[in-house]
Amino acid sequence: MPVTEETYERLALEDIEGQWEYVCGHVRRKPAMTQEHNTAASRLMFFLQSQLSLDEYELRSNITRTHRPETSYFIPDVLVIPVAYFADTHGTMELETYDKPLPFVAEVWSPSTGDYDVDTKFPEYKRRGDLEIWRIHPYDREIIAWRKQADGSYSETRYTSGDVPVQSLPGVTIKLESLFR
Repeated sequence: MPVTEETYERLALEDIEGQWEYVCGHVRRKPAMTQEHNTAASRLMFFLQSQLSLDEYELRSNITRTHRPETSYFIPDVLVIPVAYFADTHGTMELETYDKPLPFVAEVWSPSTGDYDVDTKFPEYKRRGDLEIWRIHPYDREIIAWRKQADGSYSETRYTSGDVPVQSLPGVTIKLESLFR
């Protein structure tokens, strides 16, 4: 049965551990993840944070939602938020969500969410206009990066080794092999 965004937000705030997402009126619990998934996400967070200024960016992993009004709320595995976005929400008791395009969003592939991420989440991130979207595959040990182009389209680049530039965050690179055990 479809629910309103207001009902969804209430549920998400009341059941924080539930990891609830919202797609076209329907709620979905984000499933638990594997050790490989969690390791890749944690390491990505560490390497991003070590290269970004806390005065300019905040990072979140599995707690904050992207939002496209009347359509979706997703909990990315990793996202980078410009500190300037906090000016509108400081001191509110609302669910932490971001409608504005983000510079970087990443999902780590897992058996339980791989198809869902590709078929549902990635198209929404592109519709939102997020600048760089990564799918990290801990078993194939690869990264696929979609980067927004000047014309609004997205280029796709596959990496299987070496340093991967985060083009939306100048000067930031991630050594692919360092994300995996």
